[in-house]
Amino acid sequence: MTSTFHGLELGKRALYAQQAALSTTSHNIANANTTGYTRQRAEMQATNAMPVPGMHNDQSPAQMGTGVEVTKLVRLRDDYADVQYRGENKNLGYWEAKSDTLSKLEEVLNEPSDTGLSYVMDQFWQGWQELSKDPDSAANRAVLRQRGVAVAETFHQIADSLSQMKTDLKTVIKTKTDEVNSLAKQISGLNDQISRLVPNNYQPNDLYDQRDVLLDQLSKLVDVTVSPSSTGMIDVAVGGQLLVSGQTSSSLTIEFDRSADGTINSSDVKIGGKQANLDSGELLGRLESFGLDGTGTIPDMENQINLLVGKLAGAINAVHNPSSDEPAAWNLDNIAGVSAEKVDFFIGTTAGEIEVNPRIMESLNLIAAARTEADGTSSSGNGDNAKAIADLKFSQMDFAGATSTADDFYRNIIGTLGIDSQEAARMQDNSQVIINQVENRRQSVSGVSLDEEMANMIKFQQAYNAAARVVTTMDECLDKIISGMGRVGL
Repeated sequence: MTSTFHGLELGKRALYAQQAALSTTSHNIANANTTGYTRQRAEMQATNAMPVPGMHNDQSPAQMGTGVEVTKLVRLRDDYADVQYRGENKNLGYWEAKSDTLSKLEEVLNEPSDTGLSYVMDQFWQGWQELSKDPDSAANRAVLRQRGVAVAETFHQIADSLSQMKTDLKTVIKTKTDEVNSLAKQISGLNDQISRLVPNNYQPNDLYDQRDVLLDQLSKLVDVTVSPSSTGMIDVAVGGQLLVSGQTSSSLTIEFDRSADGTINSSDVKIGGKQANLDSGELLGRLESFGLDGTGTIPDMENQINLLVGKLAGAINAVHNPSSDEPAAWNLDNIAGVSAEKVDFFIGTTAGEIEVNPRIMESLNLIAAARTEADGTSSSGNGDNAKAIADLKFSQMDFAGATSTADDFYRNIIGTLGIDSQEAARMQDNSQVIINQVENRRQSVSGVSLDEEMANMIKFQQAYNAAARVVTTMDECLDKIISGMGRVGL
């Protein structure tokens, strides 16, 4: 037979348990808009019943319950959804980086437009066509020279923009590397805090949430593999190397300027001094854009533009100042017998170096518009050479094994860039859709529903009120026993 005080103990335990559940609900409501917060639930269980009947124990026919207690505060988290989210997050980061670079390249080339290279080249060919009609016109020669300058300056602008993009990317890569290392240090620091609490039977749920937020951020930058460790800690591997191991973190380092072609070698991407083989993430997207192992978005574009410049300038110079086995080209000084000097129209073979020959900039007479006539001489009215250069617009050239005109080769560059940019944007959108779907599933488990929490609050409130009523009732019973028993007739 239990004492009346047993009822007080039951009520007290019920009050404590419902109060803990109310506090947990309040914590959920307070963090409804906190990024990365995982809703919690107070797990209750009946406390141990009265012992079984024995010689000196309670002789009641059944075990008497002793109330309720909160055993733990559970984080409602789906680990599988976390793995899915981080797996897709690295793809989103990768395609965002690629799409960003390709979009900027489209802005640099600015095609189609009235200021892009295609338009400038068309004007340049037209300048030679006009000169062929009136080869001794100083005005036509001046226009042609300025259009040649415009072609060179457009190539300079493209080269400078590509160079600036590489400089900016180098800064971004260093910033992202520092961000990875900072996140790794924070994760190892949280591991340290968690390892001090878990062995003492504490549940650091809010620290777990903070660590998961950092892992989500890290997963967008690099590919991560998370492995549970002892005492609540985790290990984080990136590119096959441990970035975080319990309470310690290693540093991700990327060495620049070790490759002769200006790109980064895969062997120069290291974690803790060992090569890390990144397979996705924003950092890899930036590295591939900058140039990795001799290839990359920007280096490939530089190579193609330089190839165009070299072939274009070479073809024009071959007609403007041909070798001895070609038809001789005549400029006005040659025709007038003033000078036998013949010069190339362009100097330089790359986008950053090409210039209209300084001698032509000094004298328009050095533009070779004429060709040798039947009598072995030429005249100022002869525009055959200018026409031959104008016809180069439609001439087939060898671009590293691919035969096409200069205009078609450039249009192919633009077309390929457009397709690549469109594909990167499509993959980015697809990754974002998948991320949203996974996040919605994750939030359906971990997110705070204010309606649900309000319902729980009312439920726990009523249970608390009922437990308080039990205590009041037991108090009245005790008062009757203490104050009323033994007083007969009162």
